[in-house]
Amino acid sequence: MSKLAWPDEGSASGFIDGPDGALEVDVELPRGEPRGFIVVAHPHPQQGGTKDNKVVYMTARGAREAGFATLRFNFRDTGRSEGTYDEGRGEQDDLRAVRDWAAEHSGLALGGLAGFSFGSAAALRVAAADGAPNLVTIGLPSAYFDEALPRPDCDWLALFGDQDDVIDVHASIAAVRKLEPAVDVQVMEGAGHFLHGRLSDLRKRVETFWAGR
Repeated sequence: MSKLAWPDEGSASGFIDGPDGALEVDVELPRGEPRGFIVVAHPHPQQGGTKDNKVVYMTARGAREAGFATLRFNFRDTGRSEGTYDEGRGEQDDLRAVRDWAAEHSGLALGGLAGFSFGSAAALRVAAADGAPNLVTIGLPSAYFDEALPRPDCDWLALFGDQDDVIDVHASIAAVRKLEPAVDVQVMEGAGHFLHGRLSDLRKRVETFWAGR
């Protein structure tokens, strides 16, 4: 396994030390000097989710086009990452490990966290527990939370497709809309959970959000 080094330009892939073994990470830089870095978490690892998921990739691309460096990574026991699946608990620590590695090795400040589906729940929990400057969630499954959703003290863009048949999208949208202060909830009409045919729309919405941060 090749140890990951922060690139001077372009991109780099490799492994960092995680809490349950090595984690596979991709770093990609924007054009020009980065404004900070964003960590993007992928969907459920036991349902085919990886760092190379198209929604994850386009979410990261939108952040880069707004001037941020991005990190996509495989949770434990996914792809070539080591460790054992931990039902979303240890995966939060994986996200923290990537965030902390980037802060140490890049010299940049954390711009925020982002995630899709399972990854959005991990990003939300970490943002609520640790704090984060900004948060983007896509297809957040409110059923992953036994009680009311936490409300991190940050700007939060919550994207949903109104034809999502993977999560209970109407319950999830309602749960986010109940939160105070209000979350920027954007519902993409006619879009399913994986946003097929709507990835460019996703990228533009994410870019607009991060550009305003």
